[in-house]
Amino acid sequence: MNPRYLTSVSELDNLVGLSPKERNDMEKVTEVFPFRANEYYLSLIDWKVSHDPLRRIVVPDIKELARGGCADPSHEKDFTKQPGLQHKYNQTGLLLLTDVCGGICRFCFRKRLFMSCKRETVRDVSDNIEYIREHKEITNVLLTGGDPLTLSTSQLEPVLKELREIEHVNIIRIGSKMLAYNPYRIINDPELLSVLSRYSTPAKRIYFMAHFNHPRELTPVSVQAAEALRNAGVVVVHQTPLLAGINDNSQTLTTLFRKLSFAGISPYYVFQCRPTTGNAAFAVPVEQSYDYIQRSWQACSGLAKRARFVMSHATGKIEVVGKTASHIFMRYHQAADPGSIGKFMVFKSNPLARWFDDYNHPLTDFEPKKLWLF
Repeated sequence: MNPRYLTSVSELDNLVGLSPKERNDMEKVTEVFPFRANEYYLSLIDWKVSHDPLRRIVVPDIKELARGGCADPSHEKDFTKQPGLQHKYNQTGLLLLTDVCGGICRFCFRKRLFMSCKRETVRDVSDNIEYIREHKEITNVLLTGGDPLTLSTSQLEPVLKELREIEHVNIIRIGSKMLAYNPYRIINDPELLSVLSRYSTPAKRIYFMAHFNHPRELTPVSVQAAEALRNAGVVVVHQTPLLAGINDNSQTLTTLFRKLSFAGISPYYVFQCRPTTGNAAFAVPVEQSYDYIQRSWQACSGLAKRARFVMSHATGKIEVVGKTASHIFMRYHQAADPGSIGKFMVFKSNPLARWFDDYNHPLTDFEPKKLWLF
């Protein structure tokens, strides 16, 4: 099965049937933020439920046109060393291989790639490979975009080959939502599995950074595809943002974390939704997100609750590690300035805060103040 892709509201209307208002609203949204999905993923949506979480993940919503946010909330431009390559953390290089995804998540933090005429990805990665070769502090490389698995295997294989030939690159990561959007991309391509097996070795593994936002995305075929990756020697781990109307309750998160652990997929990160343009409707207050995660873990084994809850801020990955009735506690899990790694911070509680900056620059008359910075 190779599911057909849809990129227009009219195609979606022909497939599932939209009301005139739904179609009109969606067309307004797609004038700003493009739409892309496929028949496999759309078949998972309960179209009788207007607030179905999977529908919310991929189908345009008029609320996306609300003001606020910015195109690059994590300031990726500041860490772009040359087109298609970012180097923010000493040990990690990012290669943006494509500006195409298996589906366009409505909450994407890098949606500027789909909107701008200015390309941030490159088709010829030779200069970027050379940068990685020259920077011996880079021990792991993340292939991202866009989704690298939208490339053909013949396009992906040379990148993996060249990276694996660099002695100091020990880990190659592939950031992808294809296990959710189109697991047939993996199951139906034995050459892909052969290539991954060739370059994921016992001493130097390939990691597949799977992206499931809701437990219903973990279908039998997606679990089968994850097993195929593991049989090829690839380590499969998981990450998701916490999203309003999709997974912002402890029951959904519990089910997601448990299903992942049962399938042998290790939870890695839960992200706070970034304040990207068009993402306001998906943002959950930081402290509320933390509470959802903590409550969800009450019904999870240790293997199901290994994820860290972080904000991918311009200054680094800031982990939320605890809270009381009056304070919230954070630390730098990773940082652009290596000297900040492990730095611990305490803030007065701000139930309205949706991002790290809100604790310094409040959105209301309430003024939370930083108490200590060690």
